[in-house]
Amino acid sequence: MRRSWLEIVAVTLAISMGWPALAQQGPVAAACTEDIQKFCADKQHVQGQVRACLEANKDKVSDDCKTALDTTGPGKGKKPAQ
Repeated sequence: MRRSWLEIVAVTLAISMGWPALAQQGPVAAACTEDIQKFCADKQHVQGQVRACLEANKDKVSDDCKTALDTTGPGKGKKPAQ
């Protein structure tokens, strides 16, 4: 029984440690790859730093990136700036 409990703990830790990496693979990361490298390379993928950077540079990012920002996460449902 003890071994099973340890295996569950190990698997749980492995999965939880992988969440930050999974967050970097969402629609914004996919649509904004070049924009992240160009405008936000010094930001970390934690606590919304990259997204905040992209939002701050929204007038400079690609159209695909703007669409991803406007249609996902905190930007979902907001009208794109005219």
